[in-house]
Amino acid sequence: MSEDVLTGVLDTARGDLEAAVALRRRIHQRPELGLDLPETQATVLEALEGLPVEVITGTTTTSVIAVLQGEAEGADAGPTVLLRGDMDALPMPEDTGLDFASNVEGAMHACGHDAHVAMVVGAVRLLAERRGDLGGRVAFMFQPGEEGHHGARFMLDDGLLEHVTAGREPVSMAFAIHQTPTLASGVVASRPKAFLASSDTLVVTVRGRGGHASMPHHALDPIPIACEIVTALQTMVTRRVDAFDPAVVTIARIQAGTTSNVIPETAELLGTIRTVSERARSAVLEDIRRLAEGIATAHGAVADVAVEHGYPVTVNDPDAATFVLGTAADLLGKKASRLMPTPFMGAEDWSYVLQRVPGCMAFLGTAPAGTATAAPNHSNRMVLDESAMAVGVATYAAVALRWLDRSRPGSSDGSAAGPPPPPPPPPG
Repeated sequence: MSEDVLTGVLDTARGDLEAAVALRRRIHQRPELGLDLPETQATVLEALEGLPVEVITGTTTTSVIAVLQGEAEGADAGPTVLLRGDMDALPMPEDTGLDFASNVEGAMHACGHDAHVAMVVGAVRLLAERRGDLGGRVAFMFQPGEEGHHGARFMLDDGLLEHVTAGREPVSMAFAIHQTPTLASGVVASRPKAFLASSDTLVVTVRGRGGHASMPHHALDPIPIACEIVTALQTMVTRRVDAFDPAVVTIARIQAGTTSNVIPETAELLGTIRTVSERARSAVLEDIRRLAEGIATAHGAVADVAVEHGYPVTVNDPDAATFVLGTAADLLGKKASRLMPTPFMGAEDWSYVLQRVPGCMAFLGTAPAGTATAAPNHSNRMVLDESAMAVGVATYAAVALRWLDRSRPGSSDGSAAGPPPPPPPPPG
C-alpha cells in the first residue's frame, strides 16, 4: 500500500475529527458503568445508522458488533480483522471543569473509553468509504465492562468470533488502542510479547482471639500478625521473584478493630497482585499462600487466603506488534512510533481476545498541550488532547487496510520493515 494512500487516510481522519469529538463529548456527559450501558449502546447504534455494516447487539451485555465487508477483488474469501473500542466509565466523581463534564453523579469517563468509542466509529466511517480497498472483512467490537467486569470475556462467550467470521476462516488479527495522557500527543507505542500485566485481588484474613487491649496475653492479637505478613510479602517479592520476570504485590487496605481498648478477633488485608507472565503469576500466588499461612501458624493463629482471579497477562503477538508499529511509523513518521522497552503494569480484558486471536494493543498518547504533568488515567482530573483522536482513527483504519492488503494473493507485505528503535520509557 502506497504512502499516498496512508496520507489520504490521515487526512480523512483529520477531516472527520469534528464528528469524532462531538460523539466523544456526548458519551462523556452520560457515563455508564459495568456491563449494562443502554444509553451508550443506543448512541453507538445511532452513530452507525446509514453505514454499510451488519450490526449485532449482545445477549448478555449491551455490546455492539458491526461488520464491514470489503469489496476489493477476493474480499469475499479474505480474512477478518477485529478492532475494539471499550465503552464503560469508572465509579468516581469528575473534577475537570470541562463544559461537557459528566452530569451523572459518581461516574466519569476517566480512562478515555469515550474517546475509544468515537475513534472506532470514526474508523467505521473511514473504512466504509474505502470498501473497494478492503481485501476482507473488518469487525468493530464495542465492548462494555472493561473496568473489572470481564466484558471481553462475556462477548467471546456470546460468540463474538463466530459472529464476525460467519463460518469463514478465524479472525486473523485483532487490534485495540488505549489512550494515555501521560504519553506525548499523537504518539503510538507498543511492544511484542507481554504488554500489560495480569491482575488478581488478594484477601488475607488473619483469625486470632479477641480480648481486652490492656491484657494482650489473654488474647491472640491478629493485628501484629497481619503487619508481619505485609512486611514479609515485600521481602518475598525482592527475594523470591525473578527480577527479569517481575511481580508487584501491593496491600492497599488493612482493616481491623472497632475501638481503642478491644483486641479484635480478625484482621483483613486487601491488595493486588500484578505479573507479566503466567509462570510468575502461579508462583507468586503459591508463595503468598504459603507465607501467610506459615506466619499465622507460627503465632498460633490462622490465615485464610482468598484470591479473586482478574485479567490475564495481555500478550501481543510479535508479528502483529511489529506490523502495527511499522504501519504507525509510515503513517505518522518514525518519531511518532515507539517501541516500549518494558511492559506496563496495568491490566486489560483485551487479554482474553489475545488468548484466542493473534493481535496487538497499542497506547495512543493524548497529553494535553502545555501541560507539564498531565493527570493520568483514573484521575478525577484526567483530560486528553482530542486532536490525537484523528491519529487513533487513522491508525485503526491503516492497520485494517494494510493487514487485509498484505493477505491478498500476489500482494507484498504492506508493513514497514520493522519497528523503530527503543524510545524513552513508556507512560506510567
